Amino acid sequence: MGVVGSVSVEISVVLGKAVMPIHQLLRMGRGAVIELVTEENDEVFILANGTPVAKGDVVVHGDRIGVIITQTIDQVEDEEETEAA
Repeated sequence: MGVVGSVSVEISVVLGKAVMPIHQLLRMGRGAVIELVTEENDEVFILANGTPVAKGDVVVHGDRIGVIITQTIDQVEDEEETEAA
């Protein structure tokens, strides 16, 4: 792997999305809850440096939360193209 193996990548997981007016966002304080447009068992998107690279499922192991990768974005795009044909 050499040089490539030492490159850092920021990984983010998108659990859901919400839309709200800016005045509501500015009024939020500690302990505020933002309701997401998603269901408990919906897949999450995994981003590498802000770019979607995979989908996954959230898993809980004791007091830790993780994500199991279920599909890479290439696989998702291939399936969508197949369904559209």
